Amino acid sequence: MRLLDKFQQKAFWINVFKVGLPFFLIVTVFSLLMASYGNFSLTDFEAMNETLFSEGKWIRFWLSKIVISLGYGMYVTNKNMK
Repeated sequence: MRLLDKFQQKAFWINVFKVGLPFFLIVTVFSLLMASYGNFSLTDFEAMNETLFSEGKWIRFWLSKIVISLGYGMYVTNKNMK
């Protein structure tokens, strides 16, 4: 079955969400831990906000995680779906 045919199936998108959401959470937590490892404590939310989310940085932070998770979910679902 072609990829475009799979895009039209509701089951494909449900499986993409099932795979992509946990991956999104893992990537987000990992990114936050790695970004805050050397600079500040995990409880210092003001420093984390300044480093990752101020001045429009939040768009790049979240958009990259969403795109990576969606791509991973589509890849895994396409590979496993017949």
